Amino acid sequence: MYFFLLFGNSECCLLAVMSYDRYVAICKPMSYLLIMSRKVTINLAAVVWIAGNMVAFEQTVTIFTLSFHGPNKIEHFFCDVIPMLKLVSTDRSLNDVINAMLTVVFIICPFVLIITSYVCILSTILKMRSAEGR
Repeated sequence: MYFFLLFGNSECCLLAVMSYDRYVAICKPMSYLLIMSRKVTINLAAVVWIAGNMVAFEQTVTIFTLSFHGPNKIEHFFCDVIPMLKLVSTDRSLNDVINAMLTVVFIICPFVLIITSYVCILSTILKMRSAEGR
Protein backbone atom coordinates (compact mmCIF):
# COMPACT_ATOMS: atom_id res chain seq x y z
CA MET A 1 0.00 0.00 0.00
CA TYR A 2 2.83 2.38 0.85
CA PHE A 3 4.50 1.97 -2.55
CA PHE A 4 1.21 2.23 -4.41
CA LEU A 5 0.50 5.55 -2.67
CA LEU A 6 4.07 6.77 -3.09
CA PHE A 7 4.19 6.15 -6.81
CA GLY A 8 0.66 7.38 -7.44
CA ASN A 9 1.12 10.67 -5.59
CA SER A 10 4.58 11.24 -7.03
CA GLU A 11 3.43 10.53 -10.58
CA CYS A 12 0.67 13.15 -10.42
CA CYS A 13 3.12 15.77 -9.20
CA LEU A 14 5.83 14.76 -11.66
CA LEU A 15 3.38 15.17 -14.53
CA ALA A 16 2.69 18.72 -13.33
CA VAL A 17 6.42 19.44 -13.14
CA MET A 18 6.90 18.04 -16.64
CA SER A 19 4.10 20.20 -18.02
CA TYR A 20 5.72 23.24 -16.40
CA ASP A 21 9.00 22.28 -18.07
CA ARG A 22 7.27 22.10 -21.48
CA TYR A 23 5.54 25.43 -20.79
CA VAL A 24 8.88 27.12 -20.12
CA ALA A 25 10.51 25.45 -23.14
CA ILE A 26 7.78 26.54 -25.56
CA CYS A 27 6.54 29.85 -24.12
CA LYS A 28 9.85 31.21 -22.82
CA PRO A 29 12.52 29.53 -24.95
CA MET A 30 15.13 32.26 -24.49
CA SER A 31 14.91 32.00 -20.70
CA TYR A 32 14.64 28.22 -20.51
CA LEU A 33 18.17 27.53 -19.28
CA LEU A 34 17.91 30.29 -16.72
CA ILE A 35 14.50 29.22 -15.37
CA MET A 36 14.99 25.44 -15.55
CA SER A 37 18.56 25.22 -14.32
CA ARG A 38 19.97 21.95 -13.06
CA LYS A 39 19.49 23.11 -9.45
CA VAL A 40 15.82 23.97 -10.04
CA THR A 41 15.20 20.65 -11.76
CA ILE A 42 16.80 18.69 -8.91
CA ASN A 43 14.87 20.70 -6.32
CA LEU A 44 11.55 20.12 -8.10
CA ALA A 45 12.19 16.38 -8.32
CA ALA A 46 13.30 16.23 -4.67
CA VAL A 47 10.20 18.08 -3.46
CA VAL A 48 7.95 15.72 -5.44
CA TRP A 49 9.58 12.58 -4.03
CA ILE A 50 9.81 13.90 -0.46
CA ALA A 51 6.16 15.00 -0.47
CA GLY A 52 5.11 11.67 -2.00
CA ASN A 53 7.03 9.77 0.69
CA MET A 54 5.63 11.81 3.54
CA VAL A 55 2.04 11.50 2.37
CA ALA A 56 2.30 7.79 1.58
CA PHE A 57 3.85 7.09 4.97
CA GLU A 58 1.25 9.17 6.81
CA GLN A 59 -1.67 7.54 5.00
CA THR A 60 -0.33 4.03 5.49
CA VAL A 61 0.32 4.53 9.19
CA THR A 62 -3.05 6.23 9.72
CA ILE A 63 -4.98 3.45 8.02
CA PHE A 64 -3.22 0.56 9.71
CA THR A 65 -3.67 2.03 13.19
CA LEU A 66 -7.47 1.73 12.82
CA SER A 67 -9.53 -1.24 14.00
CA PHE A 68 -10.78 -3.62 11.33
CA HIS A 69 -13.72 -6.02 11.32
CA GLY A 70 -15.20 -8.71 9.12
CA PRO A 71 -13.38 -11.17 6.94
CA ASN A 72 -10.54 -8.69 6.18
CA LYS A 73 -10.68 -9.72 2.56
CA ILE A 74 -10.25 -7.16 -0.22
CA GLU A 75 -11.46 -8.01 -3.72
CA HIS A 76 -8.65 -6.07 -5.45
CA PHE A 77 -5.18 -6.72 -6.79
CA PHE A 78 -3.64 -4.22 -4.40
CA CYS A 79 -4.43 -2.50 -1.10
CA ASP A 80 -5.98 0.80 -2.05
CA VAL A 81 -7.15 3.31 0.55
CA ILE A 82 -10.89 3.19 -0.12
CA PRO A 83 -11.29 -0.63 0.04
CA MET A 84 -9.22 -0.67 3.23
CA LEU A 85 -11.40 2.02 4.82
CA LYS A 86 -14.52 -0.04 4.06
CA LEU A 87 -13.21 -2.68 6.47
CA VAL A 88 -12.73 -0.23 9.35
CA SER A 89 -14.98 -0.81 12.34
CA THR A 90 -14.36 2.54 14.08
CA ASP A 91 -15.25 6.10 13.06
CA ARG A 92 -13.41 6.94 9.87
CA SER A 93 -14.61 10.53 9.36
CA LEU A 94 -11.12 11.93 10.02
CA ASN A 95 -9.66 9.62 7.38
CA ASP A 96 -12.33 10.72 4.90
CA VAL A 97 -11.42 14.38 5.47
CA ILE A 98 -7.70 13.62 5.11
CA ASN A 99 -8.32 11.67 1.88
CA ALA A 100 -10.40 14.53 0.46
CA MET A 101 -7.65 17.05 1.23
CA LEU A 102 -4.96 14.82 -0.24
CA THR A 103 -7.07 14.30 -3.36
CA VAL A 104 -7.21 18.03 -3.87
CA VAL A 105 -3.49 18.49 -3.28
CA PHE A 106 -2.17 15.50 -5.24
CA ILE A 107 -4.72 15.07 -8.02
CA ILE A 108 -6.78 18.19 -8.65
CA CYS A 109 -3.99 20.77 -8.20
CA PRO A 110 -1.59 19.00 -10.58
CA PHE A 111 -4.44 18.48 -13.05
CA VAL A 112 -5.26 22.20 -13.01
CA LEU A 113 -1.57 23.08 -13.42
CA ILE A 114 -1.24 20.67 -16.36
CA ILE A 115 -4.34 22.04 -18.10
CA THR A 116 -3.22 25.63 -17.50
CA SER A 117 0.26 25.02 -18.89
CA TYR A 118 -1.08 23.32 -22.02
CA VAL A 119 -3.64 26.09 -22.58
CA CYS A 120 -0.76 28.60 -22.39
CA ILE A 121 1.30 26.48 -24.78
CA LEU A 122 -1.60 26.23 -27.24
CA SER A 123 -2.20 29.97 -26.97
CA THR A 124 1.48 30.70 -27.66
CA ILE A 125 1.51 28.41 -30.69
CA LEU A 126 -1.65 29.93 -32.13
CA LYS A 127 -0.22 33.46 -31.72
CA MET A 128 2.76 32.60 -33.93
CA ARG A 129 2.33 34.26 -37.29
CA SER A 130 4.26 31.93 -39.56
CA ALA A 131 3.80 28.23 -40.17
CA GLU A 132 7.58 27.89 -39.89
CA GLY A 133 7.49 29.26 -36.33
CA ARG A 134 4.78 26.77 -35.35
